[in-house]
Amino acid sequence: MGVASIRFFGGVVFFILAVIPMWKIFSKAGFSGWLALLLFIPLVNLVVLYYVAFSNWKIGQTSGL
Repeated sequence: MGVASIRFFGGVVFFILAVIPMWKIFSKAGFSGWLALLLFIPLVNLVVLYYVAFSNWKIGQTSGL
């Protein structure tokens, strides 16, 4: 039981440490922070990253590039 609880809390800590920075990145780029939760679904995470990487960001746009 002790190993299972350590794994569970380790998973929760990893989840929090992974979601918070991605939430901030998506929010600063002008997207919904809820997209960060999709990064834990296999193959969907790649689609989300490509969508964000190659779409026009709503803030911080520069002309000429």
